[in-house]
Amino acid sequence: MTEGDDFWSQLDPRDARELLASGVVRGFVRGQALCYEGQVLDRILILRSGMVKVTSTTAEGREVVLAFRTPGELIGELTALDDRPRAATVVAVEPVEALALSPDAFRSFLEEHAAVCLALLRVVSLRLRDADAKRIEFARFDTMGRIAVRLIELSERFGREQDDGVRITLPLSQEDLAGLTGSSLRSVSRALEEMRSLRWIETGRRDIRILDRAALERRAR
Repeated sequence: MTEGDDFWSQLDPRDARELLASGVVRGFVRGQALCYEGQVLDRILILRSGMVKVTSTTAEGREVVLAFRTPGELIGELTALDDRPRAATVVAVEPVEALALSPDAFRSFLEEHAAVCLALLRVVSLRLRDADAKRIEFARFDTMGRIAVRLIELSERFGREQDDGVRITLPLSQEDLAGLTGSSLRSVSRALEEMRSLRWIETGRRDIRILDRAALERRAR
């Protein structure tokens, strides 16, 4: 989700103040779960600061990374609408502060604020479009192509310009990248090794630096 597309950024200042007054601000330390897959959620969260990782676990026990959420984004909004258990686990990647509201309070607020309902619908629509795009991407590209697409996306969201390239500031493991691209760990390892040999990227422990963005863009096409 690009800057300005998040839920909080779309709210009118008065609606934002009222929503803030309707909830309680909570803090979470790095590595702490904000909610668990299968849990009947007792609160809706709006990130105020920090970043979280959204994951799901397959029947074989493999963790799949679904997304990273940043300030302004919602967590648990679908549970508030359909009362079904959480479909994913959300863990703080760094210290996080979030506004917490009960599902009933959130629903009541939506009923009384039409503009906030529209903001929520826009967020849900963007996430559905993103999910559709990823399904097409998985069918269209091989592992290396999917990694190229994801690295470009991550560099746009979390990249920091340096003299020799763009460093992705997200602490990203090969397991995370495998989950994000729907690939096996072995195939991700091979693809990264080839990208390093071509001098498209440099990698360290949970660290990726893009050296040749143009090459990645060509591969992503």
